[in-house]
Amino acid sequence: MAQGKDNPNYKVIAENRRARFDYAIEDDLEVGIVLEGSEVKSLREGGSNIADSYAEVKDGELWLVNGYIAPYVQAKTWGHEERRRRKLLASKKELSRLWNATQRQGMTLIPLVMYFNHRGVVKLKIGVAKGKNVADKRETSAKRDWNRQKQRLLKQG
Repeated sequence: MAQGKDNPNYKVIAENRRARFDYAIEDDLEVGIVLEGSEVKSLREGGSNIADSYAEVKDGELWLVNGYIAPYVQAKTWGHEERRRRKLLASKKELSRLWNATQRQGMTLIPLVMYFNHRGVVKLKIGVAKGKNVADKRETSAKRDWNRQKQRLLKQG
């Protein structure tokens, strides 16, 4: 599937930039999301935030909790609730794997990126992650700084 600059329909709506710093991402999964019409129109304008949100498997269904989609001004009376629970679409096999990871292995489901795919449909990339402690975060930061310094040295000489 063509993604990025060569495809006019592909557009990143929201990105959770702190996720890779706070969590060690083991695996990721692309899922669909059930939205109302006013939510899709708001997303086309770019009003969304997934930084404080997470996903959970409850009663055999996958849900996005605390994801923010800005209200659509033109919808007025028939608008949507900004921080409602939104159902995520995944296959039964993926659901059982995610439930197993969260309940038995102590993993967390973190939304990484929300985007319009090549067909113009809203998709969400979820990471199966384990939380990092302070030492791990410090190590990640030191590694990033060293790589930046290394690139500067290679560029100079």
